[in-house]
Amino acid sequence: MLCAWIYTSPMGRYRTAINVAIVLLIAGAVFAIPGGGQAATTFATILYIGFGIGFGYLGLRMYREYRVTLHGLGDRYRGVLYGSLALIAFLTAGQKRMWESGLGELLWFALVLAVLYGLMGVYRRWRSY
Repeated sequence: MLCAWIYTSPMGRYRTAINVAIVLLIAGAVFAIPGGGQAATTFATILYIGFGIGFGYLGLRMYREYRVTLHGLGDRYRGVLYGSLALIAFLTAGQKRMWESGLGELLWFALVLAVLYGLMGVYRRWRSY
């Protein structure tokens, strides 16, 4: 009720300032309340899980919409596409750990180049029709 009054009242022009004040108030509460950091970590984890579910749903939705195109690529290029996508997921998950050593960082960049090469090959195959 209060939010509706703020947005419809003459104070509506201060909406951005009010939103910034609300965010700063929440951040101050997380900083000042004992255990607020743990609550923020829990909330961030829940948010990351939500994003993961969203990306999974997006992938399922895109697979269903482009199923004919994907099967038109052929088994070889479809395998390269799926392998490249899986390698992107592993490289994203293991980036910190691989960058701890000098050779791991070099290997990480080499694998990123392999992913780009595979995706470019799939793209060229897709555009060749």
